Amino acid sequence: MPPSVSPSDELRIAHALADAAAAQSLKYFRTPLDIVTKADESPVTLADRAAESAMREILGRERPADGIFGEEHGLERVDADSVWVLDPIDGTRSFITGSPLWGTLIALVRGGRVELGMVDMPVLRERWIGRAGIGAERDGQAVRASGCSAVAEARIVTTSPDIFNAADWKAFDTLSRRCAMRRFGGDCYGYAQLAGGTIDLVVETGLQPYDYLGPAGLIEAAGGVITDWQGLPLNLQSDGRVIAAATPALHSEALEVLGAAAGGG
Repeated sequence: MPPSVSPSDELRIAHALADAAAAQSLKYFRTPLDIVTKADESPVTLADRAAESAMREILGRERPADGIFGEEHGLERVDADSVWVLDPIDGTRSFITGSPLWGTLIALVRGGRVELGMVDMPVLRERWIGRAGIGAERDGQAVRASGCSAVAEARIVTTSPDIFNAADWKAFDTLSRRCAMRRFGGDCYGYAQLAGGTIDLVVETGLQPYDYLGPAGLIEAAGGVITDWQGLPLNLQSDGRVIAAATPALHSEALEVLGAAAGGG
């Protein structure tokens, strides 16, 4: 860590980023919005762009040498020692349909490792934070992933069947039908639920670094495991297929099921 940076200062900045994003996004929530479609066919709103601009303004003032990997306004200095990965509104479809289950995702990545991960839920007024070597919390209260170690006992969630291609859906469907319960919806909130011990597995595809690195920092700090579908650590170059589990044993069994189903076994 650079000598001028302290964990408490980084936490302060992360809170300021989340506060600034919420101040912008909540102004637009459940109001008429101009919606455009990006190249990946996901809707973008004025709120997304305003929230990320507010976050970038803070980083430009507080941490001008740090890198930024943002959903709406692109990349800056991503070869820097410290990179802030920002998703101003994760769950834009939830946002534009009036659902409260959208959030702001923030990760601080240093040396390829997520040092701080945040899932902020402005409408729910829940702020979930994970810090490497320190632990995870929700609004200042310590949280921890469940002790679930078997697929047959697991509660699994994914955002929507629509995020999967045919082969990946077959793998997810096989895995999820072996679980005790499966649920759809929630976007980033599923990762917070896993960190809090009420969901045991999250499996998704088609994600970008700004979708998974904030949750990764939270889940790892809460004692969970999160990787790609090959079991490799997540980073800025991962392929967007993510599996998060409450325990190493659950993660290992779920990976085995996914791999067998994807391979036609």
